[in-house]
Amino acid sequence: MGTLTGKQVAEAGLDGWTYLLGALQTRIRTPDFAAGLALVAAVGAEAERVDHHPDLDLRYTHVDVRLWSHDAGGVTQRDLRLARFVSGLAADSGLTLSAAGLARLELALDTPEHAAVLPFWRAVLAPGAPPDPGADEVRDPDGVLPTVWFQRSGRDEPRQRWHPDVWVDPAEVDARIAAALAAGGTLVSDAEAPSFWVLADPDGNRVCLCTWQQRA
Repeated sequence: MGTLTGKQVAEAGLDGWTYLLGALQTRIRTPDFAAGLALVAAVGAEAERVDHHPDLDLRYTHVDVRLWSHDAGGVTQRDLRLARFVSGLAADSGLTLSAAGLARLELALDTPEHAAVLPFWRAVLAPGAPPDPGADEVRDPDGVLPTVWFQRSGRDEPRQRWHPDVWVDPAEVDARIAAALAAGGTLVSDAEAPSFWVLADPDGNRVCLCTWQQRA
């Protein structure tokens, strides 16, 4: 089963869902923990029936749902079908889905040669992950910690070695940039927009604001 691009996911018209870092995601607000638990149980029952299992994060005020096809390495038609089921289930329960404020975090390490440092970070962050000689990132096997990926850089000093990549819905970008600028930050570069924007805090520490747009 082929994976879908961000553009194809957006064209599916899933209200309340967003495409972040290779997966569909939504947040369902609940009036209390019991309502969230009941929702998780209902989603779980359907997931078992169709043998396709989302990541569910149950909190007191909401349930986060993240959908992607592990065997395909991205979003497929199975995820769209399950997303529509979850949307219908929430609507029947009087609950609201929203993608507002959702984000995913990756950490990027700028390094002249990632092969020299990657084994160290795998040992520290993901000791259970099998070695992959061709990898340029370290993923937590349990999906709890942010992924660390390695971006080639020069050796000139001083240089910022770490920077966060914050993935957001395209509709969130302008407001986040405006808030960052109002908080004393600067827009370093929009040369790669709408794929990503580079921002810096008042001390010059950089962060990339990323979306699915104009990516393979």
